[in-house]
Amino acid sequence: MDEKTNFSFETRAVGNVQVMALAGRFDAYTVEKARGWLEEATADVPAHIVVNLRDVTFVDSTALAALVQGMKRSRQRDGDLRLCQLQQKVRLIFELTRLDRAFEIYTGEDEAIQAFAH
Repeated sequence: MDEKTNFSFETRAVGNVQVMALAGRFDAYTVEKARGWLEEATADVPAHIVVNLRDVTFVDSTALAALVQGMKRSRQRDGDLRLCQLQQKVRLIFELTRLDRAFEIYTGEDEAIQAFAH
């Protein structure tokens, strides 16, 4: 984890699904790494992306915009971007912005990954 920004992310592939697990504050100061990875990950067709927010403690509008942009790009490439394991305070931000209606949100990472098989 980066001590200055209190943010980290890990990426991996599970079959044809790209997974990004974030931790810490996901905001204007930390969004660039995640945005760059999302651009690369959505280059594939189909672009199946799962973003695990289990260890994210805060999201701001810049981070939300990056996720929406990633979702749009993945859908343009016959895929989708799904979220999983949101902490209650992060889920509340999605509910207040009504983005909980735009994204498919899963309780578990495995559940989100398996949903692409259907």
